[in-house]
Amino acid sequence: MTAAAATANSPQGTHRGFITLSVMLATIMQALDTTIANVALPHMQGTMGATQDQISWVLTSYIVAAAIFMPLTGFLTARLGRKRVFMWAVVGFTLTSILCGASQNLVQIVIFRLLQGVFGASLVPLSQSVLLDTYPRERHGSAMAMWGVGVMIGPILGPSLGGWLTEYYSWRWVFYINLPFGLLTWFGLAAFVHETPVDRSRRFDLLGFALLSIAIGALQMMLDRGESLDWFASREVLLEAMLAGLAFYLFIAHIFTFDYPFLEPGLFKDRNFSVGLVFIFVIGLILLATMALLPPFMQGLMGYPIIDIGFLLAPRGIGTMVAMLVVGKLSGKVDARLQILLGLLLTSFSLWEMTKFTADIPGSAIVFTGVIQGLGLGFVFVPLSTITFSTLHPLYRNEGASLYSLMRNIGSSIGISVVITYLAQRVQANHATFADHISLFRESLRQAVENGALDIASPQGLATIDALVNKQAATLAYLQDFRLMMWITLSAIPLILLLRSPHKKSVASQV
Repeated sequence: MTAAAATANSPQGTHRGFITLSVMLATIMQALDTTIANVALPHMQGTMGATQDQISWVLTSYIVAAAIFMPLTGFLTARLGRKRVFMWAVVGFTLTSILCGASQNLVQIVIFRLLQGVFGASLVPLSQSVLLDTYPRERHGSAMAMWGVGVMIGPILGPSLGGWLTEYYSWRWVFYINLPFGLLTWFGLAAFVHETPVDRSRRFDLLGFALLSIAIGALQMMLDRGESLDWFASREVLLEAMLAGLAFYLFIAHIFTFDYPFLEPGLFKDRNFSVGLVFIFVIGLILLATMALLPPFMQGLMGYPIIDIGFLLAPRGIGTMVAMLVVGKLSGKVDARLQILLGLLLTSFSLWEMTKFTADIPGSAIVFTGVIQGLGLGFVFVPLSTITFSTLHPLYRNEGASLYSLMRNIGSSIGISVVITYLAQRVQANHATFADHISLFRESLRQAVENGALDIASPQGLATIDALVNKQAATLAYLQDFRLMMWITLSAIPLILLLRSPHKKSVASQV
């Protein structure tokens, strides 16, 4: 047994419940902030007197900072100790959350959101690694089920909670709400989590960190700015893409040739971990994409107010929680790969059902597909997390957890950019196709004109026809997006064949 594993496992066993609660609060707090501010942006924009592009930096600054500093988690915990880094991250995240809520202008809130991303970057990977070390290997499935609830529920409930706080209180409360979470997390960590050994001899690979930071930062900027700048028609986006590609290439070459690399190459020798990184990237593509599409679909085409949208989307989180509770019970009894297959099939089925949506569907259809999709993601996320780390040496857990979370976040960023871009393209294409069929030679249009329902000779009549065409073009574009995500989900199924069930012998040798 390694010193790190021994330190984490034996003394903390009697306090597992308190440790789990503490790290769960940290996970939920960070996960909530990835989406809770989205619905409050229009209110922030009015308060700050900012443009649409300017206020988007409230989201961009947080995402970019968190992505850049997340890989730094492994080095910091090795040099300073995991508990110390965790507690300072909670303190910094909580204080910067309060400062975000108290901001009086755009510059202040962007700076504080950037700092919030810096401190929040390590919360999720540290939560995962603490739970893995706190529970024995045979209970890792249950531990990952509890951890997964926070990771999955946060982004799902974020828009609902953010909308409710903004509607009945103020947009500032989407940040102030982190204060009680932060205080409870800090006290729990201080009282029950034990420190890990410190390796003062480990050197900081400045060049490796700089290359990875440039690559991630350029990629996130490209994804954030691409839609508004027409992607590669813009020199800025093209430059960011080239910079990201070059920096990624140099970083990979660097870590495999440098004596003290920023990320240990030994991480990638573990087959399950390497396949798991690819797998979680694909899952990240669809994880938040649906949540990026459904609110504008329901508000713009179905006419739902933001509060009702939150209530209709909340059951998706209930489905996820139920699946994770079931997965926790099945851990060690049913092959994790079969659970992942079931989850992918459920998710694909829900997306297939969503391709049948219309602007007049009842709310029950949205709830039904949401629950099924929540069940599917729950059955994928927890077994995948368990099997990814099942054969990874405990010495690599902190770095592995940060890289795992980073791949999920990058996948989510790319997924959202892809579906939003595809949506805009399909709306234009569908509008052009439908417009070609607007002719008096069409029986339905001729009857509408003869009955006086439409007057194509007046500007009002033409505007009515154009509005109908726009609505139908947009509706079909959303359905085409759901179908695209269904195919992406199905494409992940072959990856299951690359995952290996951990052998007892290999497991025993690492504990």
